[in-house]
Amino acid sequence: MFTEKNDCTECQDWLVTDGGDCVALNLEELALPEKPYRLYRFLTELEDILDTITDDSLRIQAIIPLVRKLLASSYWLQMEFTEPPTDPGWSVQFLYDEYEFPLTVQMVAWLPGHVSPIHNHATWGIVAIVSGQEKNQFWRRSSTPENLSGIKYIGEKILVPGDIIAFTPDAIHSIEALGQEPIITFNLYGVTAYHERFEFDTINHSVKNF
Repeated sequence: MFTEKNDCTECQDWLVTDGGDCVALNLEELALPEKPYRLYRFLTELEDILDTITDDSLRIQAIIPLVRKLLASSYWLQMEFTEPPTDPGWSVQFLYDEYEFPLTVQMVAWLPGHVSPIHNHATWGIVAIVSGQEKNQFWRRSSTPENLSGIKYIGEKILVPGDIIAFTPDAIHSIEALGQEPIITFNLYGVTAYHERFEFDTINHSVKNF
């Protein structure tokens, strides 16, 4: 399960850029409050960050310590997920999704062995691994006038409980659920530009809205 970073010697924060680079972040960890750090406080502080910081990378770096503080303080959140069905092998449970609020909060679960399409999110995103092991593969656009769907494989990272990975809007990745247990993740996403969110097919060299 997700714990404080200082209780997990190998836990790490990561940022995946539009170019597919996975960069380690060394962020200051916030102390846990004496009272539970409630979801409503987390959302209020997030809204303040989004109102004052416009750069996506800087937003991410300001938000990740709050995510870690929330999950380490409010353990009930880690159990708020829906068991994924065999088909399609994944589930999404919305914890918060308000009209015109500038982000959504989700718990996502993947059955072992399932692999996502290669995709971007067309918004900033933060994913905290609650349980299970997740392999992320990273890609970079390599389109040409003849092949607008071109992408290039850059590398991969295996994430474990306590790790947090974040993405800039045009970061391209795919995930695979490793091991024998489902992956459970806590996900935050900003406002998605759906016309710029794509699924990439490296076999057929095609791209479509995702």
